[in-house]
Amino acid sequence: MQLSVLIKNILFTVLIPGSVGVYVPRWLGAQYAGQAGWWNLLAWPFLLFGAGILLLCIFDFMHKGEGTPFPLDPPKNLVTGRLYRRTRNPMYVGVLAMIAGWALWFSSATLAGYWLAVALVFNLFIRIVEEPSLKKQFGKQYAEYCRQVPRWL
Repeated sequence: MQLSVLIKNILFTVLIPGSVGVYVPRWLGAQYAGQAGWWNLLAWPFLLFGAGILLLCIFDFMHKGEGTPFPLDPPKNLVTGRLYRRTRNPMYVGVLAMIAGWALWFSSATLAGYWLAVALVFNLFIRIVEEPSLKKQFGKQYAEYCRQVPRWL
């Protein structure tokens, strides 16, 4: 693995999933927090599960894909192992799990709405941008992968 690939993956993680799954939810949560209760503790499994998924997928993109998850700097190889055998979009699932965790942590209906908006944007982006790009880049290999693995869970 090249150092430049590692640096690009770190930058991608801090900027893109970091913004959507950590920085914006924490800001919204601080602004629109609801009443605290026992349910706040339910946030931890979602936050840890989501972060774990995200980090594992980025590791796979670096080592198996020899690239980054960033669409403008895609991997050289199609990543289909580990979590990608269950869903074609585990990174998005991880970010959505993190947002759900923040919604629980802050007891925030605003964050629940943010979760819904992000899920819709993710779905549109996947269908309109990501999947056509992957079909073009990987051809029949990606088409076969799509037949075998669902888009979501």
